[in-house]
Order: sequence, then C-alpha cells, then structure tokens
Amino acid sequence: MGSCGTWAWQELLVLLSSLWLWVGSAQPTPPGPTHAPGPQLKFRLAGYPRKHNEGRVEVFYNDEWGTICDDDFTLANAHVLCRHLGFVAATGWAHSAKYGKGVGRIWLDNVNCAGGEKSIGDCKHRGWGNSDCSHEEDAGVICKDERIPGFKDSNVIETEQSHVEEVRLRPVVSGARRQLPVTEGIVEVRYKDGWAQICDEGWDSQNSRVVCGMMGFPAEKKVNRNFYKQAKSQPKQKRREDIGSKKRLFSERQQLNYRLHSVSCTGTEVHLSMCTFEFYRGNASAACGAGMPAVVSCVPGPLFATGNAHKKKQRQQQQGQPRIRLKGGAKVGEGRVEVLKNSEWGTICDDRWNLLSASVVCRELGFGSAKEALTGARMGQGTGPIHMNEVQCLGTEKSLWSCPFKNITQEDCKHTEDAAIRCNIPYMGYENLIRLAGGRTAFEGRVEVKRGSKWGTVCSDGWTTKEAMVACRQLGLGYSLHAVTETWYWDASNVTEMVLSGVKCAGHEMSLSHCQHHSASLNCKNTGTRFAAGVICSETASDLLLHAPLVQETAYIEDRPLHMLYCAAEENCLSSSARLANWPYGHRRLLRFSSQIHNNGRADFRPKAGRHSWVWHECHRHYHSMDIFTHYDILTPNGTKVAEGHKASFCLEDTECEEDVAKRYECANFGEQGITVGCWDLYRHDIDCQWIDITDVKPGNYILQVVINPNFEVAESDFTNNAMKCNCKYDGHRIWVHSCHIGDALSEEANKRFEQYPGQLNNQIS
Repeated sequence: MGSCGTWAWQELLVLLSSLWLWVGSAQPTPPGPTHAPGPQLKFRLAGYPRKHNEGRVEVFYNDEWGTICDDDFTLANAHVLCRHLGFVAATGWAHSAKYGKGVGRIWLDNVNCAGGEKSIGDCKHRGWGNSDCSHEEDAGVICKDERIPGFKDSNVIETEQSHVEEVRLRPVVSGARRQLPVTEGIVEVRYKDGWAQICDEGWDSQNSRVVCGMMGFPAEKKVNRNFYKQAKSQPKQKRREDIGSKKRLFSERQQLNYRLHSVSCTGTEVHLSMCTFEFYRGNASAACGAGMPAVVSCVPGPLFATGNAHKKKQRQQQQGQPRIRLKGGAKVGEGRVEVLKNSEWGTICDDRWNLLSASVVCRELGFGSAKEALTGARMGQGTGPIHMNEVQCLGTEKSLWSCPFKNITQEDCKHTEDAAIRCNIPYMGYENLIRLAGGRTAFEGRVEVKRGSKWGTVCSDGWTTKEAMVACRQLGLGYSLHAVTETWYWDASNVTEMVLSGVKCAGHEMSLSHCQHHSASLNCKNTGTRFAAGVICSETASDLLLHAPLVQETAYIEDRPLHMLYCAAEENCLSSSARLANWPYGHRRLLRFSSQIHNNGRADFRPKAGRHSWVWHECHRHYHSMDIFTHYDILTPNGTKVAEGHKASFCLEDTECEEDVAKRYECANFGEQGITVGCWDLYRHDIDCQWIDITDVKPGNYILQVVINPNFEVAESDFTNNAMKCNCKYDGHRIWVHSCHIGDALSEEANKRFEQYPGQLNNQIS
C-alpha cells in the first residue's frame, strides 16, 4: 500500500505539473499590462452635443484623465464601459470623435472585450498609454437609459468638471425677454444646478462667433459694451427712475457667479468646449474684477429674422438662386447636402466630410454651426451627378464653393455615400404650443394646440399628409406617417374644445400657426372630439422617384385595335372620347413607355389602405392597393392638359433591388405590397394602362409629365422630386421624347429654358 501509494502520488504530481505547463503555454500573452489597480479607474461621459447617457468616454488612470481610441472598437466594449458608468447596457457606440476631440492622454487602444468583463482593464488592449491614435479617433458610447439598481455615481470627480456642455444666452433687456429667438444676451454655462457667467476679459468676435453658431445664428455683430457696463455700475436710485423706460435691464438683479475666464476661440469651433479657457477655482464671487459678464449679439438667418431685416434678406435672396440646398430632412436645418453645378443639382460624397465643412454649409444657409456631419446617405440617397468629393473646409469660408474639393469619377463614389448635415437652429419654442394626447406611443395621438392660454383640438376637415408633416416637425418627432381624421380611440384627454380649423399647409412650415387657418371664428363640419385631427409620426420615411432616362429610352407610339382594349376601358385607361368610338372597330393611338419607380428613402413605401380594402383587377390579375398612384399627362408649354393617362390604382412590388437588398413585396397570391428601400417597381411599356391615350392630340410640341403619389396619400421625406418632365415633339405620326428630368433636378434658369422650349424643327435632337 505504501509503495503503491507513493508511486501514484508521484505520477499525479507529474501529470499536474505537465497540465499546468500546457495551460500556461496555451493562453495568449497580452501585449501589455491589462489590469490596473481598481481604485484608480474612474469614468465619465464628455463632449457635445449629447444627452446624459451618451458621449465621449474618458477614463481616469494614473491621476490623469484620458480617452479611448476607436480602433477595433465594438459594442461589447461599449457594454463594459456603460456598466462602469452605471447603465445596464449599451445601445451603440460612436467613432471618429463624434462628440468632439478630447485632450490629454489616449489611455487605451485596440480594446477587445467579450462583453462580460467587470472592468475595461480586464479586456485585451495594447497596454495603458500605448496608442498610435490621435484625438480625432476618440471613441464614444450610447448607453441604454436605464440605471443599474443601487448604483452610486461615485466614479465622476465632481470637483474637476473640466468640461463645458450646456450654454445659453440670457436676455437682459425687458423687450428681448419676451421675443424669440433670443439674439442678444449674457453668455452663461451650466454649472451644477444653475448657471454661471464668463468673464469677458480678452473676449473677442471669434468667441462670439462660436457662441452664435451654437445658438443657431450664422454670424455675430458688435455689442454696445458700454451700455451693459453702465447698467452694471448704475446706482439703485437711478435704476428706480428708469423703471418706465423702454430698455430696462435685469442683469443687476442677479448675483454674478463667474465660472470661466481667458476664453480663446479661433472662430471655427462648433462648440465652446473646443476653445481654450480656464476655470475659476474655489470662491469666484470676487473674480473678473476689471471685466464684466461676456455679452454676445447675433445676426439671425433669413428664416428667423423679423421686420425690415427679414424683408431685406428676402430681396437679397431673390436676386439670385442659391447654389446649395438641403433635401430629405424632417426638421428645419437638416438634410442631404445638394449643390448646383452646370445648371444641375447634385450631391456631395462623404469622403473626409467633417464638422468644419458641415458648419460652412450651415452658416451659408442661414443657420448656426453644425451639430452633426452625417455620412452614408443618412438623409436618403440623392440622384443625378455627385459634384464634390473630399471637401476640406477650414471653417472660415463664406461658401462651400470656396473650400478645396475634388471632382470625382463614377468609380469614386455612389449615392450610398451622400453627405448630410444637422445644423444648430435658434430656439423658437414652437414645440411648447403643440402636444399629442391618447396615443399608444409618444409618436402618435390626437393633436392639441395652444391658442393664447387655452389648449384645444384641431378640426380634421381637410387634414392631410401635408398638415400632419408640419405637426410632426413642430413636435420634433420626424416625418408624418399618417394623417388621422377620426380620433375617437385616442380620446384620453380632458380637452374637449376645438380651437383651430381650416388648416392648410404647404408642408415646409415650422409650425401649424404658420399655415393658412381660420381666424378667431371656427368653421368645422364636425366639432366633436371624435373628429379631431391626429397624427402618427415616424423618424424615417420613404422617398419615391422615377428613373427619367428609362422613360426617354422606351417611349413609342402604338395604334392599338379597340377589340384589344375592353379591359383597359373598364379601368378608365382611355380618354373620354373612346366611349363614342365604334367598338370593336377602329383603334386608339397610345404613347407607351416604361416606368421604373425607385425608393431612395429610409423606410419602405407601404400603401395607405389595409389589405381588407384592396381591389381585385381582372385585367392585371392582381389586387391594387392604391386608388391613385400616378398621373400621366401631356401638357402644352403653358401647362394646359391635352391628354391624361389613367389614374387607376397600381399593385406595388419589388421588381429588382440593389446588391445585398432582399425583396420583401410581391403582388402574386395576395402578397404584401410595397417598395423596399433600395428596390424599384418596374411597369413595363407593354402592360395594359402603361400609356397615355393621345388619339385626340394634334401635332405640336408638348411636355410629358409623370407624377408619383400625386395626392400625397403616403408620407415621403421629399415630395419635390415626385414629378418627372420631358420635352416631346409629335408630328401626327411619330413622337420624339427628350430632356427627361426629375422636377427639381435643374436650376431655375434651366427650368425656364425647358418650359420656354420653342420646339423641334427636325428629328435631330442634340
């Protein structure tokens, strides 16, 4: 027993030692030390613009704050960091210093977490302080807005607070306090639970430019500093005497609490936190002895100007068409950037697209600095040429055209890389005058508006997608998905009185109050709350447009015998004179062409009607989901209709899609109908009703017009690109179709030339 036991024990030791050696050699050696002493690690979120649960990640290690590089960053890394910050999980992460560039050390690089680690130090990385990154690669996280139960936010050093996040202009003149937007006032920064001022010693116009940009204004103007200085030093007795004057100051009533001094901006920063500055430490009540609170005065853009200044700006705008515009955005000051070159609108490729270039565009359009420079067609894909690539503005340019950029070839970029922006716009308070009641989510409900001091409902007579678009924009909820005219199932509010009727919007307004509407007296067929207007809003929308070149390539004339048109006649696909024809003898002359309708938006295009109301069409042998999907018309140059195509319904399906996009919709077998993002629906020239009956049209020069979704039945992010026009010459036997283009693709001057086209003298189209 003894000798056998000794032998077994020795063999077990050998086995254990070899196993230990094998495990040790099997584990990969990390490139650097991955563990840090627990007490030294602290985390915080910083940067701009952000909410409390998102931002640039900053880590406190070795008595110094630093950032994390975005190389190899993953959602698993974000999960670990969000738990450090007291949130249950991450919903996303951001790269390329989306929340601004940090300062100091870049503590971590090539971080690789599995997601379950208790500390970011437990994840693989290159080692503390070992990085080949710049602060342009600072990583950020978006955490789920749900705190870990019992979590105490002790990992933020409250005494440090070496960042500036929220800034405001506090008006001090009594008249200005009631007017929006606030264009002049004392600059204040959020500090703890209140607001603090900035000492104006060394303050210059570049600092003011940055603050004005943040407030949504394109430019700054000089302030009468002596006016504010006198008010500050004015004796109390004198202030009592001036109480009835037009300009009454309030600044002296508040005790000043200085937070920043020695602010120095270059003028190109999009946020004050990017400038250099210093904090007052300790008791700052006696600070800024030789100065006073920094005061800024801003110049509003044309959309937000009032009075004579507004009229002057409008006159200046009318002198020439702008060469830059925004398309596809739900809110004012956001959208895909399009530029005008050689009389044709085109997009910008997102290579090297950044906040500096985006801010130049924002200011050029009359807004403030940029909040976001968006890449990857985040505001939908454009059409036509891509005019610019690798735009590199310094931030001081007056126009995007003054910035260096590259002309591109077809291989360089696609419309999936179209650049977009979100700009700072002035606070107008419109969202405080509207609310939704009774909806299942925050994006739907009965619309209630504030008129004077009273809340009430809106009459649903004439309430369409356009009015709903304005309501959703005013609410800050994106696009309109549906305009609802019966809201009895949302009757969850004690508001029963109707206060607004006759609302008729163009669709671009910022507030329902800017639309046409009845004055004090209401005029509504049904004033009960069951017929109050409602909306369903969405953060995304579809965007349909016609492929214009295909219409031009496929157009031809066919003389079709009447005996082959019985089905088409039943569907109203022929002109009214066909009813008087000698059926089944004779023929109708048809202009035929193919239509290829693309969805370039960010949401699928779905029919408004539910499946229960779809109509079976015997001719096409499928269900039609929309009563009117397109208008086909032949117009004279002055706009008079001489022939109309059918306005019957269509079946919507995905005929073809881009690479990596799967088809979702098909008409066969009572299938779901719609057009997927990145797909198109093709109506070939040889199917019934894909024509215009031109039997009664005389020879001459005309305009062929096709309009998609003409009654705005289904919401889109952009209705201005729904029409397509072509020039055409008809000699009584043949037709020439040319110059086909989307309605808003050309400059105003080129559109005038198109409309005033004298006509073809021969069939040679150059």
